[in-house]
Amino acid sequence: MSKPTADPAALELGVDRSSPVPLYYQLSQQLEAAIEKGRLAPGSLLGNEIELAARLGLSRPTVRQAIQSLVDKGLMVRRRGVGTQVVHSQVRRPLELSSLYDDLEAAGQHPTTRVLRNTVEPAPAATAAALGVPEGTEVHLVERLRSAHGEPMALLRNHLPAGLVDLSTERLEATGLYRMLRAAGVTLHSARQTVGARLATAEEAAQLAEPEGAPLLTMERTTYDDTGRAVEFGSHIYRASRYAFDFQLLVR
Repeated sequence: MSKPTADPAALELGVDRSSPVPLYYQLSQQLEAAIEKGRLAPGSLLGNEIELAARLGLSRPTVRQAIQSLVDKGLMVRRRGVGTQVVHSQVRRPLELSSLYDDLEAAGQHPTTRVLRNTVEPAPAATAAALGVPEGTEVHLVERLRSAHGEPMALLRNHLPAGLVDLSTERLEATGLYRMLRAAGVTLHSARQTVGARLATAEEAAQLAEPEGAPLLTMERTTYDDTGRAVEFGSHIYRASRYAFDFQLLVR
């Protein structure tokens, strides 16, 4: 099956020649935005560089430099006999108290969820400590595979106090966990979060469509409501090839 070729006119690409920003960078930023918003879907072919240059009134080296910057970022790949093809977009998530579902939706990434486990179990020691309950207390466990544009993005493992909210599989696959908590009257107030990295196990790699040993980003988060009660303990892994955390650093 042939891959769709992107129409530059439909993407509304253009450059401002009066701007001090280099022309290649203006074009690369517009193409990157089109990928992130899903207007350039994974698998799409960008088309001929000469035609794109002519349509935009740019030189071919300028267009080539713009495309190469996206190839260097891993968003596009040059394939002999095929052309330049969109690979994927990398989700950049700000470090704030928001859910992956909401972040993906806001970025136009069309999130979908498949529930892998949805059960009640005795709280392991680490989970009990995070939720502030005795070890062995029954807690709700939810494991989900989150995708964007049909491509796996993250494995999400969450423990919540039993009975806090109705966690039906149907609802979990239709919306985000934080939305469900808010709908149940839980006011999310703050969280403690740790970000790390490790290599994918064989099982994780298979679920995330990555090779075994691929780099993964990890995140552990304990979320509290406005009374200081721990309402959720999450342990998540993300494909490093598709995902990044954004930090804003301030001088004290």
